[in-house]
Amino acid sequence: MAMATYSRLADNIPRQERILVIYTGGTIGMRQEAQGLAPSGDFASRMDSALARLSLAQRQALPSYEVISYATLIDSSAATPLTWQQLASDINERLMAYSGFVIIHGTDTLSWTAAGLAYQLLGLDRPVVLTGSMLPLEAPGSDALDNLHGALQFAANPALQEVAIYFAGQLLRGTRTIKHHSQALKAFASPNYPLLGERVGDDFVYYPSRGLGLQQRGAPRFELPDYRLVDRGEIVRITLWPGISAWQLGAWLSDSRVKGALLELWGAGNLPDDPSLLNVLAKASGEGKLLAAISQCQQGSIHLGAYAAGHGLSDAGILSGDDMTPEAAFTKLAHLLAQPLSLDDQRQRFLTPLVGER
Repeated sequence: MAMATYSRLADNIPRQERILVIYTGGTIGMRQEAQGLAPSGDFASRMDSALARLSLAQRQALPSYEVISYATLIDSSAATPLTWQQLASDINERLMAYSGFVIIHGTDTLSWTAAGLAYQLLGLDRPVVLTGSMLPLEAPGSDALDNLHGALQFAANPALQEVAIYFAGQLLRGTRTIKHHSQALKAFASPNYPLLGERVGDDFVYYPSRGLGLQQRGAPRFELPDYRLVDRGEIVRITLWPGISAWQLGAWLSDSRVKGALLELWGAGNLPDDPSLLNVLAKASGEGKLLAAISQCQQGSIHLGAYAAGHGLSDAGILSGDDMTPEAAFTKLAHLLAQPLSLDDQRQRFLTPLVGER
């Protein structure tokens, strides 16, 4: 799956002190062609050239690193749970050989991949930092160099022991991040959790009290299930709209191929006052399908039953996603459904914080 390319910065440095950079594709590695932006190869040498534009002091402070590039680059809009599984497997195989990892990824589903990785890499004892860019590496005014620089710096910080995203000067928890802007360089946000770190001048400041590192105990306890079990549409995402009808909801949930669903409700967890909607949900839950709910609002949490319009959701078997992002809630459903767990265990684990996602 991967083809190794070694950076000259790694010469004569013990591998255990190096960072492994995994290049999967994305805008960052594209070049302008006559027909528009297109994937381009030789990323390792291009990355070296870009980092050479840093000041002498900044270059001297860079960690040593190696780069591997996927032979088939991934358009992140086409990423699937199998993409998350492949990356987790690649990290697992190389875990003890490197002190940290940087994953270069397209921005469209970068936060989904970060969340998917976090659940597989439970108990992670070193940094895994995802980044990318809104503009290609060689484009005028590109954000690529700054993002690569910061990702490398944070990936070299042993106090960071979780999956994080570095983008536009901010270090964000992978399971707390959303892409909230389609064009701005500051494309990502963490609406319900503070920054794990940030760039301040030439310093890359990590806030350990906000990280998982202080909570980790013992060796990593990775869970690497077969995500082929959830790669064919077995989990659906349903966002309420005014006028949604029970037959529409049932068209999704009554399909025997569906194993779980993420419902995005209004406000603090409301849905229309229509008993037939609750009946559809209760029937699906009674069939053993894993159903969870979050708010359509980016900030704040849901409280099932706080309003009359949401009364009955808990009785129908709907699990509260509290203030989780859609990415964190959906990928958690996928991770749990990919494992041979009883429904009770799946439900309990969904309600339990695993990697700081809630």
